[in-house]
Amino acid sequence: MGKPTGFLEYTRVANPTRPIPERLKDWNEVYVLRDKETCETQGARCMDCGIPFCHRGELMHNGASGCPVYNLIPEWNDLIYRGRWRQALDRLHHTNNFPEFTGRVCPAPCEAGCVLGINEPAVTIHDNERTIIDWGFKNGWVVPEPPEHRTGKTVAVVGSGPAGLAAAAQLNKAGHLVTVFERDDRVGGLLMYGIPNMKLDKAVVQRRVDILAEEGVVFKTGVEVGKDISAKKLHKEFDAVVLTTGATNPRDLKVEGRELKGVHYAMEFLRANTKSLLDSELKDGNFISAEGKKVIVIGGGDTGTDCVATSLRHGCENVRQFEIMPKPPVERNREVNPWPEWPASLKIDYGQHEAIFKQGEDPREYLVMTKKFEGDKDGNLVAIHTVNIAWMRDDEGRMFPKEIEGTERRLEADLVLLAMGFLGPEDKIAEELAFDRDGCSNYKAEYGEFKTSTKKVFAAGDARRGQSLVVWAINEGRAVAREVDRYLMGDTVLP
Repeated sequence: MGKPTGFLEYTRVANPTRPIPERLKDWNEVYVLRDKETCETQGARCMDCGIPFCHRGELMHNGASGCPVYNLIPEWNDLIYRGRWRQALDRLHHTNNFPEFTGRVCPAPCEAGCVLGINEPAVTIHDNERTIIDWGFKNGWVVPEPPEHRTGKTVAVVGSGPAGLAAAAQLNKAGHLVTVFERDDRVGGLLMYGIPNMKLDKAVVQRRVDILAEEGVVFKTGVEVGKDISAKKLHKEFDAVVLTTGATNPRDLKVEGRELKGVHYAMEFLRANTKSLLDSELKDGNFISAEGKKVIVIGGGDTGTDCVATSLRHGCENVRQFEIMPKPPVERNREVNPWPEWPASLKIDYGQHEAIFKQGEDPREYLVMTKKFEGDKDGNLVAIHTVNIAWMRDDEGRMFPKEIEGTERRLEADLVLLAMGFLGPEDKIAEELAFDRDGCSNYKAEYGEFKTSTKKVFAAGDARRGQSLVVWAINEGRAVAREVDRYLMGDTVLP
């Protein structure tokens, strides 16, 4: 695949980022595309490795390795190397409905499984994917393709995140009449309101939604199932119901002072910011501003990074990010974390780079536990109390945090953002339709079947598997569509 000796001749060249001083002044995307010729050269680095590990997603020690949607990576790397971009786009769309999303926000487990990555920087699979799809849109190759025939079967999809959109797209291709219910005012779920514009421009999301609508998918926004319309009504009126509501219950931090003004969930902060940005370019003031504030983000994942980057664009006085887990090693420990597992090593994302530029140091601190929030007489947050911890094992081998004496701190804070992940889907729909849930409160449905314990009700994505990646949500959306099609028709035509 690619040029047989390309990996020996060319070094890795990833998509560049816009200069930090420039991008901190706006909400435009951080990453920009390489030129087409550079991308073709990067495609040449895809080696004839014999057994490609990049294109089949597997979970190894709770980390993904390889592509969860089974992208035919060696094939389209070879095609772009040869300048056959239209064919590369066709191969990419064969397995992935939304490469413009994954090409922007996926952490690229495919690159973790790249054979070249054993001892050299991996092929730029993630950036190649984005270049293919963006080039396809630029050339007018991505157009609505409504189905030629309709089955007359009706399907309700609840939730318009990546799983819901993938399920809707596939079921519509099969000829079913699909209606997507979204409680927000715009379609896209976390793609629209959970991921900031500088990572995923909302025009990119809307562009794909518009194509799906032209293909025949019906979107109903501002409709919350379980409130504005009952889940039982959908169950009665549609031939099948697919629940892709996401895992939207945020993990809370139940310490003294949690009720103070100035302590917010990360998604409150991010959602309001994006909505105000889209509605009025932040002129309406309907968002939680970090301007001039001392900000502390609790949580070290992608959402925490997005909070850091958003706070910097607001013009915060400073921002810190606390993580209760240990600092990862700079490089993969090959004895305990060998290839092709996801590398458990320190990564500096766009938000940390920006904070380092503005503040002179990485905003992240590790092994920090919050003890309480302190407020003034009016109930406003003024400080956070923390202590450093060490992870220990009890007599049964379970890990627990042990406070380190003498490390207590009081830090001034005006805004605290809780970015500690999610606990599962909300309760209303499950209670109304009376189907089973697993021990983590997720909708109980076996992977590969996706059937809940209530007839003709299916579940997929984060609502079924728990908080995960966009690419896994697309995987599940496509897979649940196959099973719904099989349920409705007795067999399935979907890949």
